[in-house]
Amino acid sequence: MGEAEVYQAIGEEGFERLVAAFYKKIPQDPILGPMYPSEDMQGAEERLRDFLVGRFGGPTRYIEQRGHPRLRARHMPFPVTPAARDRWMEIMTNAMKEAQLHPEAADILNQFFDQMATFMINRPS
Repeated sequence: MGEAEVYQAIGEEGFERLVAAFYKKIPQDPILGPMYPSEDMQGAEERLRDFLVGRFGGPTRYIEQRGHPRLRARHMPFPVTPAARDRWMEIMTNAMKEAQLHPEAADILNQFFDQMATFMINRPS
């Protein structure tokens, strides 16, 4: 399975389960919670879901609505430290387990998340 086939394997529903499982843990998290404005939690959830859907072979809603992802630039206002990166990965890894995704799709997503989470670090410890 390639990256472009992840959407075929888990569909819109798989991405919805994954992102919902991730975001239900964010508000109470002491490291990540403060980075997410509570009044825009639904918007953040929709943006992540739409980004992932398009990135992995589904409809390109994110790009159509917001343009190029520019992930580092969009996240620069937030203190993405190595500890925040590790916590993000911990929550996302647990969300993938909870969402019960197709195993090959989960492996591809995990590799992507691991690389991108490291790439997003923008502050020292």
